[in-house]
Amino acid sequence: MGYWRGERASIHLEDAEVLAHEAFAGEQYVLSLRAPETARRALAGQFVHLTCGPGLPMRRPLSLMRVQPESGSIELLYKVHGEGTALLAGRRPGERLSLLGPIGRPFRQDGYRRLPLLIGGGVGIPPMIFLAEHLRRTARHLNPLVLMGSEIPFPFTPRPSTRLVPGLPAEAIAAMPLLEDWGIASRLASRQGFPGCFDGFVTDLARAWLGALAPAARTEVEIYACGPTPMLRAVQALAAEFDLPAELSLEEHMACAVGGCAGCTVLIEEEGRRAMRRVCVDGPVFAAQTVVFQG
Repeated sequence: MGYWRGERASIHLEDAEVLAHEAFAGEQYVLSLRAPETARRALAGQFVHLTCGPGLPMRRPLSLMRVQPESGSIELLYKVHGEGTALLAGRRPGERLSLLGPIGRPFRQDGYRRLPLLIGGGVGIPPMIFLAEHLRRTARHLNPLVLMGSEIPFPFTPRPSTRLVPGLPAEAIAAMPLLEDWGIASRLASRQGFPGCFDGFVTDLARAWLGALAPAARTEVEIYACGPTPMLRAVQALAAEFDLPAELSLEEHMACAVGGCAGCTVLIEEEGRRAMRRVCVDGPVFAAQTVVFQG
């Protein structure tokens, strides 16, 4: 299974209005914007390049978490990490921000196996929520499982899941309410002792579930993941261990985010040939087996 290979769409410049801006523990924020052109065209796995405020010309790339084409709104989850996101945290409803988007190659959009496994870590959680909503809207016959890990409090109030998932450790009962309401099973992992969370890395939780599946059921699994590089390395190894197809959404520092500066390159190997690819426009989603992690 390769990553999505549709035609590369043009990137739209949009004057987005701040609709709401909600703060969570750990300097995390959910930013809601009215950006109808982006909302109309965005696909799960894509991102936007956003101005953070006056006086700071460099934009910041932020993954799309939710998209509402009907209302023309989008939601972004981010954590304050440096000058740009600190400035962004001060934006208030009614203000306007310049936005480029949607950008990048998304996750595959159809042809799914019956048991999609979505793994999100930290600020890699948003694309998993977007993908879960896409599955809910377009492929309701599937039975996805969303696993999320964080070492700071989650940007929502977890609640005990009412959805039984055979094979998961008994202590892992905390879930994301939004996904529960959608009828999608989810579980949370952390090493911080949060109530109801699996005590360990989210990839350890994934391994426990995969290991408990019957061989026939395991052939119906495919993995989609986004998160910090160490987590993605672990997901890549997990996919190889269980011989599963997987797609990874990579996180890299970006300057232009439109393919001009080549400042976000990653080494990719396909059919025995290696080449540098730009995460912003050649990705951010790549087939897991093609990514050559360095360092």
